[in-house]
Amino acid sequence: MSAAAGAVGRGVPLEAALRARRDAGAKLLVTYMTAGLTEDWVDYLQVMVEAGADAVEVGLPFSDPVMDGPTIQEASVRALARGVTPEAALSALAVREQPVPLVAMTYYNLVLRAGLERFAARAAAAGVTGAIIPDIPLEESGPWEDAAADAGVATVLLAAPVTSDERLAVLCRRSRGFVYGVNLMGVTGERSSLAGSAGVLAKRLKAVTDLPVVMGFGISTPQQAVEAAAAADGVVVASALMRAVLDGASVVELGAAVADIRRALDRG
Repeated sequence: MSAAAGAVGRGVPLEAALRARRDAGAKLLVTYMTAGLTEDWVDYLQVMVEAGADAVEVGLPFSDPVMDGPTIQEASVRALARGVTPEAALSALAVREQPVPLVAMTYYNLVLRAGLERFAARAAAAGVTGAIIPDIPLEESGPWEDAAADAGVATVLLAAPVTSDERLAVLCRRSRGFVYGVNLMGVTGERSSLAGSAGVLAKRLKAVTDLPVVMGFGISTPQQAVEAAAAADGVVVASALMRAVLDGASVVELGAAVADIRRALDRG
């Protein structure tokens, strides 16, 4: 079944939206929100969109987030303590449609437990048009990629600085929506400076794919976002924003932080 034939969602198509923004000359800004972190977490997501995010990753909390650093782990623990479930998170998303793509970010245990087709269809019905599941090895991700495509959900794959040229080419052929370039080896989290490997990987990715190339991990300030986006099409900013929320930032304050990053990217 083709993706078009099986699509059941109502969200904004991920790849088309990001390509359009890129081709119009904009640097892409993808932000992140942990579902259920606060009672009004959808308001935080909403203000990110209003402040200029081109897409939003929605983290579905998991008890063993192996790719995530201390900040996202803390956000996940808080959300789980509030009783959030994947079903509750997706139900909350479904209530309020967004004008930009939503990308679910979670771990394979949750997807497998729900059932691949059921999870993909439920996500699509909630307006999700992309998914990042970082703990599925490329060699084992085919069944999920097929189930996601049939539901109209783009599977975004991650590329690391140590990925070989051969594997990078395969990964870029199979990724949908965009290619997520990992700036550094290790887990997510705020950093005082940008890893030098970021620009090298971005150039390698741009040489082998026409998909939008978006760099993430360790981007904490507007200036770091500009540096990371220089050789790429855009950036993902996650931990720095979640640290602000964990430390008590209001919806308005978080919107201002996202707007600062947006302005920096637009100025270049």
